[in-house]
This record gives sequence, structure tokens and C-alpha cells, in this order.
Amino acid sequence: MFRRTFWFTSGVAAGVWATTKVNRKLKQLTPENLAATAANKALEAGHRIKDRAVGFALDVRDNMAQREEELGDALGLNASVEHELPAPRRYAAIENRNNPKSVDSDRTTYSYNRNEDH
Repeated sequence: MFRRTFWFTSGVAAGVWATTKVNRKLKQLTPENLAATAANKALEAGHRIKDRAVGFALDVRDNMAQREEELGDALGLNASVEHELPAPRRYAAIENRNNPKSVDSDRTTYSYNRNEDH
């Protein structure tokens, strides 16, 4: 009699356990739950991608600043300002009448302004 009671109780326990497992799995496979799981995974993936993109952008910005400094040193842009200023620019060969810097105002010169009324 004890043997039958043991096996009966074991069968009931196994049935309850199996039924619980199957019901949990069925609840996980409902359309609403599948949609929620997919949305959560998409959000997690989006956060991972955003974190990587931010890290990449910071690396690019750091490398860009370093390269700009290297180029500035190579071109002499970061040099001290103790040197003399360069000589002033020379004036163009063709002078404009309207230009107050014109040296010889009685010479005939032409304006090359396309927007000027003729």
C-alpha cells in the first residue's frame, strides 16, 4: 500500500510540475508577451549602439584635436607671436576708380562688377 501511495504522490507532483512549466512557457509565447520581449531587446540593442557611437564620437573628437595640434605645429600656427608681422600686401595691377587707395585717378580703369548698372 505504501508503494502505491508513493508512486501516486510522485505522479501527482510530476504532473503539477509539468503543468506549471507548460503554462509558464505558453504565457511567454503569447503575442503580447512576445511583442514586449522584442521591444525590450530592441531598446537594449539601441542603448548599446548609442553607447558605442558616443564612445566612437569621443575618440574621433580627441584624435581630431590631436591631429589639428600636430598640423598647427607643422605649419607654425602654434608658434609664439614674437616675430614681426609680414609686410603689407601690394595693390592689384588693375585699379578701380571707386577705390580710395587708387594711386593714379586720372587713368581710365574699368569696374569688373557684374551687378553694376551700365
